[in-house]
Amino acid sequence: MMGAGKTAVGTALARALNVPFLDSDEEIVKAAHRSIAEIFERDGEPFFRARETEVLNRLLHGAPCVLSTGGGAFLSEVNRALIHEAGVSVWLRADLELLWQRVRHKTTRPLLRTPNPRETLRGLYEARLPAYGLADLAVDASPEYSVEDMAGRVAQALATRPDVYELLETE
Repeated sequence: MMGAGKTAVGTALARALNVPFLDSDEEIVKAAHRSIAEIFERDGEPFFRARETEVLNRLLHGAPCVLSTGGGAFLSEVNRALIHEAGVSVWLRADLELLWQRVRHKTTRPLLRTPNPRETLRGLYEARLPAYGLADLAVDASPEYSVEDMAGRVAQALATRPDVYELLETE
């Protein structure tokens, strides 16, 4: 979910693991030479989602990395299967109040440009919980945790998956 800390925690985790941090949305923007908003406006969401799957597939079959996906990417069964087969999915599980505190003053969240952004966030949160619950691992977020704390908690969760560290050691 937006506000869960995907970019901040992912960047810190990548640094700790000595691998690159990649963001699938940024990679889509680079490949398309257009912003995501422009892609949605010009070509529509189905076109964007198809490109998202292509980019995820390419990144997942590249060198080991920490990959952050857009909040909607994991809703796709195809994307979940790609991620599960080539890596491990981690849900940064934050409750609605924490997410709201983190995003309420941001103007960079187009999905929240509504008359009642908190209710919009609640609707997205509730709709996405079932898909997010299918992640391979879940790490609970808390307002008391720093970015480094969360990255450490994710690293501990990943340590339960020896295949992840074996892959890093072979590179």
